[in-house]
Amino acid sequence: MNLLNILLQTQQTAPAGQQGGGMGGYSGILMMVLIFVVFYFFMIRPQTKRQKEIKAQREAMKQGDRVVTSGGIYGRIRDIKENTFTIEIADNVRITVDKNSVFATANDIETK
Repeated sequence: MNLLNILLQTQQTAPAGQQGGGMGGYSGILMMVLIFVVFYFFMIRPQTKRQKEIKAQREAMKQGDRVVTSGGIYGRIRDIKENTFTIEIADNVRITVDKNSVFATANDIETK
């Protein structure tokens, strides 16, 4: 039996003289709602919470903070514009990156 048949299966008729259960038709819907609730609390909610934390962290960055880009480039923020950071990665070597590509500050990471 494939998954589609299981999900679309309806309440089968009861033998003559017996009445079917009252919850038989709603059990499938109840199961789908339960699955959605589980997905929400274990997958969707933690992801949105993490995205809010990352956004707040990016907004709190200021000049002089050590950062790591999504490409793994370490540097210090030298200039902040509306959608970009200018990051100094070496003496007089500066790159401009999108704010969304800076994921974490590297203040606690020691460079060798």
